[in-house]
Amino acid sequence: MSLLAAVSTEGQPVAQTGSLLLDRSGWGRLRMKGSPGLDYLHNQSTQNLKALKPGQGADTVFVTPTAGILDLATVYAGEEDCWIWTSPQRRSLLMQSLGRMLPLVRGAELKDETDQTFGFGLLGPQSQALLEKVVSSEEIPTRLNEHCAVEIQGIPVHLACGTGLAQPGFTLWGTIDQKVALEECLLQAGAKLAPPELWEVLRLEAGRPAADRELTSDYNPLEAGLWRAVSLDKGCYVGQEVLAKQVTYRRIRQTLWGIRLQGEAHPGTEILRQGEKIGLLTSAGLTSQEYLGLGYVRTKFNPAEGLEVEVGSAPGVLTRMPFLSFPPIV
Repeated sequence: MSLLAAVSTEGQPVAQTGSLLLDRSGWGRLRMKGSPGLDYLHNQSTQNLKALKPGQGADTVFVTPTAGILDLATVYAGEEDCWIWTSPQRRSLLMQSLGRMLPLVRGAELKDETDQTFGFGLLGPQSQALLEKVVSSEEIPTRLNEHCAVEIQGIPVHLACGTGLAQPGFTLWGTIDQKVALEECLLQAGAKLAPPELWEVLRLEAGRPAADRELTSDYNPLEAGLWRAVSLDKGCYVGQEVLAKQVTYRRIRQTLWGIRLQGEAHPGTEILRQGEKIGLLTSAGLTSQEYLGLGYVRTKFNPAEGLEVEVGSAPGVLTRMPFLSFPPIV
């Protein structure tokens, strides 16, 4: 049985019709303790994190001094601490990168609490209705990346609005000893359990860039379609000068596109237009309805919605993906 069949009801993906429980415990969960910690993260990444109030969160991108991508992360601000959700394979890299200058920040401490905690994604249009069976509706956050501490049938849980994808749902995490109890509670309430590998299918359908594929030091956040995670007016931060010059002088060399493919293709394959190389495929796979790919296309070739391309032996068409954001100047 395929991943899609395993989480479908009457031929329809549960993530589009019901509520799907996805184990995201492998994702990094770093915890910054101390009120100066949020300011430090603000200076080390692209988002205006200083604007966050306790109970709010935002996507941000950690970059190199030349604005190459280290990781796309979500920061959840608290009263005296904050949580940083990282890509699974980037938690150690961020711990190392953030740890270099942290000793100079008095009152801030960073710990990797991934192994001591669990993480779940609750995805689909019925996710809020499901949560209302097990927690008061007044406690459920409704704005993207808002979060709070709740108890679900006596189980302490961090609950955040948003899935890290372009579909409704929630992110939940807590201490590892409560994982099994919470999973059983949510399944009894009506969620359908999905294998962790389904994330790859869902993120392709959303167009979310992934670490080691679209998120590498070869690309910057503006090229990767992460404009909403970048503040262009918050002042100095790591990589800021490079990004500002790209915007001011319109020197964005390539942008990330979705590609609807008529057959199988493999990451690393050149994207061609009438026989001429215009980009590179970075991800590809079979989703609920079709083969989809993600790839960077050079802006000098004027990529646009509906542009016909070839990827290996597979014809394809460029398409904008819902997770990605670009301004009109690109």
